[in-house]
Amino acid sequence: MAVLSVADIAGLQLYRRGKVRDTYTLEDGSLLMVATDRISAFDVVLPTPIPDKGRVLTQMSLWWFVDTRDIVPNHIIGSDAELPEAVPAEWRERCMHVARADRIDIECVVRGFISGSGWKEYRSTGTLADEPLPAGLRESARLPEPRFTPAMKNDEGHDENISRARLRDIVGTELAQQLEDMSLTIFARASARCEAAGVYLADTKFEFGFIEGRLSLIDEVLTPDSSRFWEISQWREGEAVTSFDKQFVRDYLETLRWDKTPPGPELPDDVVSGTRERYLQAAERICGIRLG
Repeated sequence: MAVLSVADIAGLQLYRRGKVRDTYTLEDGSLLMVATDRISAFDVVLPTPIPDKGRVLTQMSLWWFVDTRDIVPNHIIGSDAELPEAVPAEWRERCMHVARADRIDIECVVRGFISGSGWKEYRSTGTLADEPLPAGLRESARLPEPRFTPAMKNDEGHDENISRARLRDIVGTELAQQLEDMSLTIFARASARCEAAGVYLADTKFEFGFIEGRLSLIDEVLTPDSSRFWEISQWREGEAVTSFDKQFVRDYLETLRWDKTPPGPELPDDVVSGTRERYLQAAERICGIRLG
């Protein structure tokens, strides 16, 4: 299994190195996004990569960008056949050639079920994104209808959950409504696709930006890194549900005496292989993409 933890491409200028993706500036001003096999947990990049993870993130994102382009334009340029010659052949399944966007620094989160930070807020205040929910909901319950719950982006740590009212104050009423409408529309389509495959889309996050003045979908979309996918047969209201994502890694880390600060611990082989299998399953079950 080929593993890519750091992407260094001769002749290309590194634009940004994130937790998972390395982005390069091309001669025409467009960008090359390379998804590595790095994995982060509790905002710490771990020293052990997950083989094929970057391929899954890229190929699922590309699939969804095609599937949703009738709803909203996106940042994808051309195809892998048009990638720069400097990109190694074995990396092409990890790369997206994208237009540079003026990013809106908002995570557009949609929740169909109550879990994670949403469940924590509800237990404390009976609200979700500062708006009331019906009393008596249990962990992992399906919400009466999907909820748009935005967050302020923070590249260095946890994003900050905000209300829709605060979002309107930040970006203006018109743009706030556009972001909500597009996010809910994409979520509805993706939920139908997932449920047909026996998977619940519990929640997900989208990013948007402006490309030549047009609001566009950017970054990644509907991957195990940006979404909480649940096996329907394993879902139980009132219980935490195992996801097709890095929860397997988080659960292992919680058994260690680690203070969740760098450097992170190495992962054992069984955790690496189990996590890899979950990512591969998500790509095949949801999008019909076989990468194993």
